[in-house]
Amino acid sequence: MGQWGGYLQLILDGALVTIKLTLMGSALALVMAFLAGLGRLSHFAALRWLATTYIEFFRGTSIFVQLFWAYFVLPLLGLSLTPLQAGVLALGLNVGAYGAEVVRGAVKSIGKEQYEACIALNFNRWQSLRHIILPQAVVLMLPTFGNNAIELLKASSVVSLISLADMTFQAQVVRAQTGSTLVPFLTILILYFAMASVISFAIRGLERYMTRGLDGVRT
Repeated sequence: MGQWGGYLQLILDGALVTIKLTLMGSALALVMAFLAGLGRLSHFAALRWLATTYIEFFRGTSIFVQLFWAYFVLPLLGLSLTPLQAGVLALGLNVGAYGAEVVRGAVKSIGKEQYEACIALNFNRWQSLRHIILPQAVVLMLPTFGNNAIELLKASSVVSLISLADMTFQAQVVRAQTGSTLVPFLTILILYFAMASVISFAIRGLERYMTRGLDGVRT
């Protein structure tokens, strides 16, 4: 029993790494989603081109290849990253590309009358986005952002390929040392589900907070 307690601690240590990856990767993905999503709506052709190139490249290539580039190829170009940094970079940029389309779609879905109201208030483009458009669009983005965060959580297991000791890596260590597959992988299955449930609960709570009072306004 004491031996299995030690193995459980290994997996829990890996869970902390997975949580770090998910939080930092999601933060980077959120920043990139807004930058690229709004970039695609820019009046400047160069910004639209850069945003589109980023989105299509990271959506059109494998997360495995992106991770290996971040960890093994960038050092050849003079930029060395730790396994955690490489994992955060690859996951954040990959998921951010999908999130960018969420941002673009949500902003474009805001009714024409809202933009007319901005003109009537003599708002410039930045003021319109900040005060009128984005507060409404963010509410529409939240459910998909939650899904993206869960996808990032599940995709974080790829970092075990570069020997970052996340949950999946530690489960493989326990399996190699004990010969048992059921116990370590059942444990991380439960942990992944618990983490995904926390993300879903947090997103639903944030959505309720941001939409409170709107039903009364609509009626």
